[in-house]
Amino acid sequence: MYDLIIRGGRLIDPETRLDAIGDVAIRNGAIMRVGGVTGSALREIDATGLVVAPGFIDIHAHGQSVPADRMQAFDGVTTTLECEVGSLPVAGWYDAQESSGRVLNYGVSVGWVFARIAAMTGRTLEPSLSFMGRCMDDPRWVETVAGDAELEDILSRVRQGLDEGGVGIGIPNAYVPGAGVKEISRICSLAAEYDVPTYTHVAYASNIDPRSSIEAYTRLIGYAGSTGARMHICHFNSTSLMDVERAADLVRTAQAQGLKVTVEAYPYGVASTVIGAPFFADPAFPERTGRGYDALQRLDDGRRIGSRAELLQARAERPENLVLWHFLDVEGDARHRDLLDVSVLYPGGIIASDAMPWTLPDGTVYGGDAWPLPADAVSHPRSSGTFARFLRVYMRERGMLSLMEAMAKCSWLPASIVAPAAPAMRRKGRLQEGCDADLCVFDDRTIGDRADFAALNRPSEGVRHLLVNGQPVIDDGTLRRDAAPGRPVRGRRH
Repeated sequence: MYDLIIRGGRLIDPETRLDAIGDVAIRNGAIMRVGGVTGSALREIDATGLVVAPGFIDIHAHGQSVPADRMQAFDGVTTTLECEVGSLPVAGWYDAQESSGRVLNYGVSVGWVFARIAAMTGRTLEPSLSFMGRCMDDPRWVETVAGDAELEDILSRVRQGLDEGGVGIGIPNAYVPGAGVKEISRICSLAAEYDVPTYTHVAYASNIDPRSSIEAYTRLIGYAGSTGARMHICHFNSTSLMDVERAADLVRTAQAQGLKVTVEAYPYGVASTVIGAPFFADPAFPERTGRGYDALQRLDDGRRIGSRAELLQARAERPENLVLWHFLDVEGDARHRDLLDVSVLYPGGIIASDAMPWTLPDGTVYGGDAWPLPADAVSHPRSSGTFARFLRVYMRERGMLSLMEAMAKCSWLPASIVAPAAPAMRRKGRLQEGCDADLCVFDDRTIGDRADFAALNRPSEGVRHLLVNGQPVIDDGTLRRDAAPGRPVRGRRH
């Protein structure tokens, strides 16, 4: 007797290359049989005409809340990790998530910037992205090279975070232009010592030297070669800007030499971050990025930033407010679309959303239980539509990769990046006996994103069933509001 049998679906496992019509039997949160299943179950799902695949794994998601989980569930996500920025203290972060009753599996890296804030400003840490934004009112941790004692304090805090179960080290270097190469190299050597990935926002996003994206990629590859660290590059698209083809050449050469460098991208030409990000304040921002200040759009009221003076005023009022950055015109410029394709389709690269928190008009993060989300709760459309958009645009409409290739980018390859730090990831991203029953059952003929920049909080469509640890989160296209089966993904040191 099984808990659940999924009957007659198209089974896809990107690791073993399984592509066949068959059944999946589940018991106690694990996959027990794959193929032809005899016997009975407490419940059966007819998956005729549907794809049965490993749930998608998003290793770059800042939402980390029940509302964010629910929106990502309709995007096919079963595991959502905060790896780029991370958090501290790590043990406290996991305690807080467990008490909230998470819908999806969750995990966090060690937040290097949080260690810097604590060591260099003395502030009491809060585990949130908005906290990092608020702390930009004190430039010491952003602009100053750490002294010897401060550096040892930072390293000690990061080491403690790894011992408490962080799934690697988050290094959003672009937000800390004052951090020296010596400090970053020590952090990377610590990652190599623990054999965990770093998740890095490269130091610069600019089309021109000095401090160009190409300089940043060359530096990151140098860190990988000189320290032996696993260097994962976050949002390959938005940090490369117009130079993504050259950046891809550099990464390809580094990988051919055996360096542990990986990349991710999301299928949009629009980024999102806090308005206090230091690179926006650069007086040469328009020249360096090829876009004016009107490329920045406030998320709270939708207004475009009209000038540098308006930008500086908004930063001073509330540096943690979120903005959209339209760095490419994908819909209106064929060349821009080609550049986005380079990052999204990079061989062996993965899809990751960089999903942002859902915020209300006053700038606060929404953490309530309403479903659908309140009409005034907004975020970048990638927070609800990244994976569905990728499948709709690149697989179905443009035919640029197969279903098997798409599933690898969404599930198995992301799990493989995190697995050196977190052994639990070896049981995820796979449709195999003994693996976790984190499954996405979807219609590949209809799956797609519904959120856009005019309607930000519409959930994606096409996911018929979503199971997390064998428990239904989406049941025949409907959210199970009482579902809270998410479990922590922790680093092996815990």
